[in-house]
Amino acid sequence: MNIAIKTGELPTASTEPLRVHHFVRGALVEGNDVRYTSRDLGADFTTPAIDLDALITPRSEPGPLFDVKISEIIDFLVETGERMDLERNVHLQECAERTAVTNPLPRRVIDNLFRQARNYLNKKAFTFQIERNFGNPAYLDGWVPTTDPFGNKTSIRAFPPRLIHVLAGNSPTGAVASIAQGALVKAVNLFKMPSSDPFTAVAILRTMAEVDPNHPLVRSMSAVYWRGGDAAIERTLYRPQYFDKIVAWGGGDAINNVIKYLGPGFQLISFDPKASISMVGVEAFASDATIEDVAERAAADVTVFNQEACLASRYIFMEGSREQVDRFCEKLLPRLGVDRQTASAIAPPLPGEMREEIEVLQAMGDSYRVWGGFDGRGMVIRSEEPVEFHPTNKTANVVQVASLADAVKYVNVATQTVGVFPFNRKAELRDRLATAGAQRVVRLGGAGKHGVGGPHDAMYPLQRFVHWMVDEDI
Repeated sequence: MNIAIKTGELPTASTEPLRVHHFVRGALVEGNDVRYTSRDLGADFTTPAIDLDALITPRSEPGPLFDVKISEIIDFLVETGERMDLERNVHLQECAERTAVTNPLPRRVIDNLFRQARNYLNKKAFTFQIERNFGNPAYLDGWVPTTDPFGNKTSIRAFPPRLIHVLAGNSPTGAVASIAQGALVKAVNLFKMPSSDPFTAVAILRTMAEVDPNHPLVRSMSAVYWRGGDAAIERTLYRPQYFDKIVAWGGGDAINNVIKYLGPGFQLISFDPKASISMVGVEAFASDATIEDVAERAAADVTVFNQEACLASRYIFMEGSREQVDRFCEKLLPRLGVDRQTASAIAPPLPGEMREEIEVLQAMGDSYRVWGGFDGRGMVIRSEEPVEFHPTNKTANVVQVASLADAVKYVNVATQTVGVFPFNRKAELRDRLATAGAQRVVRLGGAGKHGVGGPHDAMYPLQRFVHWMVDEDI
């Protein structure tokens, strides 16, 4: 093709934008050819021009990881994790400094996330994840012979795919999971970085390169930034002759943009926008200590990433009288304005339209009641029906219901996580929640905690990533 793409605004002498590096098939690429502005905070940054030829591994040659044993890949990931110490890794330190300028999460939370990220690169976790996704890990390393009930012989392999990953921007360390997943399926990987964090993926890949710059895993990875929707780039890359699947995280606009390129041989694996809820039974009012505990658990679920995460609760459906529910709201409000591992005491200001909606509700009488103000320390809205806007920035909508069974009617395929109290009521609700479309049920207060190797968004991702190939000898 011999195409180099330059898009965006030209730099001016009056500003000094952040510099974003690219990482292409094992090599660091530097330059400030293209200028962009981040979506969330309006920070300017520059990137190298994109050479589309360099991002493509021809289908005439296997990917670098094709013949590498999965055990070796896991060992390499673990060694990378050992080097991801924020106190010693200069790439992560530089990344944290720059990400704090482009990402709405506060610097303290960003640092906490980086300190936790290395824990994901764990040998036991990877081994269990592969077993849960594939049953037999041998599918990843070669052809597995099988015989069906009628004596027909076949061999099956989970063949390494060619993947484009559209990374999410709400958590800087989401790139760690995506890079590890791409490595575990031996893919040729192209990571499109988000404008709210065009740094973390490259910092991780540079750390990998320090382990062994010539390792096939390093050569199987590329991370670049372009503005989503740039047809000059996407109409070239988003083709089945170059890639098999696009793994997309992000908002509705990002997913819809990808959909228009789909067709035979080019599939979408979508981690599309989700909202999460809490369901609290009347048992919460058994004692003063219980209601205090429930308020703390609910607040912990609401405030994950300052309510930017899909798993952060936005609606709390609660059994009880009006007096009881209002009492809970009073207890919940101060727990929203607390510094936590993944949340700050003060969140960014509410969007203007949402603030106007809340001001209207405040004037509508007793059917709505609002606790808190617009100071970023959180707000609680009590209502009889869920509010029509999307609560964010530590805003909890507490909806009074006659029973938790009645709340199931508000669950749909966009409902990701449901936190339940008391915990023993999960069993009575989970089948109905799944029928309605929900994908995960947890103990209240456990939204941010995950079991290893389980489904995500109602699927086993690694199983979906690979290209399943069968050799039939019948």
